Amino acid sequence: MIRVILGFIISTLLSVVLMPFVIKIADKFKAKQPILHYVEKHSAKSGTPTMGGIGILVSACLAFLIFFRGSSSIALVCLTVAFGYGGIGFVDDLLKVHFKHNEGLSAKWKLFLQFIVATVVSLYAYFGSETGGTVKLPFSGASVDFSYFAIAYYVFIFLGYTNAVNLTDGLDGLASSVTIAFLTSFTLLVGVLASFDMTEEQTNQVLLCACFIGALCGFLCYNKFPARIFMGDTGSLALGGLLASISVLSGLSLFSAILGIIYIASALSVIIQVVWYKRTKKRVFLMAPLHHHFEKKGIHENRIVSAYTLVTIIFGAFTILLSLIFR
Repeated sequence: MIRVILGFIISTLLSVVLMPFVIKIADKFKAKQPILHYVEKHSAKSGTPTMGGIGILVSACLAFLIFFRGSSSIALVCLTVAFGYGGIGFVDDLLKVHFKHNEGLSAKWKLFLQFIVATVVSLYAYFGSETGGTVKLPFSGASVDFSYFAIAYYVFIFLGYTNAVNLTDGLDGLASSVTIAFLTSFTLLVGVLASFDMTEEQTNQVLLCACFIGALCGFLCYNKFPARIFMGDTGSLALGGLLASISVLSGLSLFSAILGIIYIASALSVIIQVVWYKRTKKRVFLMAPLHHHFEKKGIHENRIVSAYTLVTIIFGAFTILLSLIFR
């Protein structure tokens, strides 16, 4: 467990030290975030450096490799997936910066690339890992075997997480804070389900989570309101890939659905808004994703971030408590 604590500390320090250099480089190459014209309250944020996800990935990766032990395949696969999705986000951010608009990769191309990575990892999860098609059922101590349907289910998890985290990244410090709460809860959950007697494989997974928690804590020093840098799609897609891969490869995807209630709310608000508008030409929310609806209601983004983080913490504590009782 000392490795996990040290991984968190080192990744935090690395992120705090590296982020000013990322900001300077982003300034030098004019990697500034274009802001959607219909988010009026965010107009002052236009020109804020982006691609802070690079600093998050580098900090977490370096700390993890320093304290990684053994031949754990799952943690390394999860880290590789995070970089894979981060790469897609990096291309998307580059296009936004180059063409000075907030669209980047087309939705079809982005979804296609995400689908390719998701399919490869899902096939690995089913055929190449101990997880196979087994998914643990929350609060029962039981598991269910999805058989070959698991591959499609895993692909859905990857596409869902990457896009949901991306949609949640809309306010200063929002995606960072919610993901810190999620990963902290997930780390404790792994310990509880293993009766705090974790295998080397599980310890390396927890170490990876701790390194990303630390990297996000360091990043949050520069991303809290008013943000000096945004994580961009480089960061949000990488985090989505990380959350999906640790959930799938640990067999805890159904637990993660509870921990990730905020991500689900963000994604559902967009789906509901789009579907309802196409049918009725009326909007359910003042603006989607949901956090922008609350902004339109006049709630300051700091209060929204605090509320979202608190909800994630509550659902995490609820999940951990019930898992302790019914393990």
